[in-house]
Amino acid sequence: MRILQTILTLIIGLFLGLFGYRYIQSRVYEENPTREKFNRFLDYVDRYYVSEINTDSIVDVTINSILTKLDPHSVYIDSEDAPFMAERMKGDFVGIGVNFMVHKDSIVVIRTIVDGPSDKAGVLAGDRILVAGKDTLYGDALTRIKSVTTYLKGPLDSKVDLTVFRPQSGIKEFEVTRGVVPLKSVEIASKINDTLGYVKIERFAETTYREFSKALKVLRESGVTALVVDLRGNSGGYIKPAIQIADEFLEDDKLILFTKDRDAKIEKSFATAKGMFEKGQIFVLIDENSASASEILAGALQDNDKGTIIGRRSFGKGLVQREMELGDGSKVRLTVSRYFTPTGRSIQRPYDKGTEAYYNEYIERYESGELADASKIKVNDSLVFTTPKGKKVYGGGGIIPDVYVPKNLDHDREVLNFTDYSGVLVQFVFLELDSNRSFYRDAAQKGIESLEVSSDLIKEFKAYAKSKGLPFRTNDLDEVIKTYIKAEVARQLLSNNQSFQLKHSTDPMLQQVLDLDN
Repeated sequence: MRILQTILTLIIGLFLGLFGYRYIQSRVYEENPTREKFNRFLDYVDRYYVSEINTDSIVDVTINSILTKLDPHSVYIDSEDAPFMAERMKGDFVGIGVNFMVHKDSIVVIRTIVDGPSDKAGVLAGDRILVAGKDTLYGDALTRIKSVTTYLKGPLDSKVDLTVFRPQSGIKEFEVTRGVVPLKSVEIASKINDTLGYVKIERFAETTYREFSKALKVLRESGVTALVVDLRGNSGGYIKPAIQIADEFLEDDKLILFTKDRDAKIEKSFATAKGMFEKGQIFVLIDENSASASEILAGALQDNDKGTIIGRRSFGKGLVQREMELGDGSKVRLTVSRYFTPTGRSIQRPYDKGTEAYYNEYIERYESGELADASKIKVNDSLVFTTPKGKKVYGGGGIIPDVYVPKNLDHDREVLNFTDYSGVLVQFVFLELDSNRSFYRDAAQKGIESLEVSSDLIKEFKAYAKSKGLPFRTNDLDEVIKTYIKAEVARQLLSNNQSFQLKHSTDPMLQQVLDLDN
């Protein structure tokens, strides 16, 4: 009898569960017939279409199509790209710890991360990685590889046998134990002079505030009383580290920003009493590629009359995204609110002309003359706001700096900058180092400042740049080119900080800072 009761209970439970599920499902479809329509469409394609088709790809295309109708910053991240994006924002990954590039038919090590897995194992700059484990990574095999890093990454503390070719001594074998490799977002933390410090923030990741506060503490202890925070080219990232960094400069209870969602719910972020640099002088560098969290930091300081914003009008992104899992490893980064600077301004620029036009606005700034002339910046007088000390600031399209520094649009200067950004300069210097590593290592040990860059090397660099479609027209920048080459030698052989020490004298914005700091 007890067994019969148990069976009846299970049958009734199953019936109620199935009925309940169908009831809930039917209610969902009644309330959202469009969702049922889409699901039926996918089902028909999957069951009856004349050819085999991957319905997952249809879903991907559909999601992307919907997102493009919303705003330029709501995006779909497929399952292949999601791990890379997560690593970049997390601030580290597990790997062998090398900076590399693909040259001809092999992977060449530009430099190893100091005290990283490869450095500890004995791998050197200039080594060619031929085999990782059982995978061939050179010749024709390299052309078939979608991502080299896939073969170099692995579980923490896992071991990989590397076969490398070292030009000076032939084939070498190394066993490398994979470890945590940092992806630094604070690339440079150095001093320009005895009292002026400099910090370059590349992006806002999980580790950014920790990196920044560590760098700021070291600079303060070294006697720095004024600080340059370089946000040029920083496209943003997480909001939280931007708020935390702003807190280091702002006094207790100062408003940093507030956000507003679709229901007009407002959330405010205020500075605390823990600021490490509240009394110091601040200079923030921005340009047309400074966006999102960069603009939050610059706007918070500007609206609180803290420091001086120097450069050109920033990108103009005032939308906040939240990353949401879609169940198969893919994600959607969806805009969930807007942010406002302390005075109440939104710096989001219009996107009603579509995503392509939105991201091509740089061309409009170039053609209008804004990049070279501050008077060409278009402001909306209906979106003017006033800071506590009476300074006028504008909403509707980026942060307008307090001190404008025009972009040098000279052809040769643009070419030189592009060789730097695109990696052409990196490649050229690597090949030069590779031709005589012992000479350059000795030069670095004696003092990289004394390294002579010959006129013949300048000619070789120009020829190399021309072969990459970047021809120089004059010899006017030869001295600057020498500095760029020497700085890149320092970066590859020594450190980013030593490279910066050689190069900062060629930077117009930093020269403007020095004029203001005197």
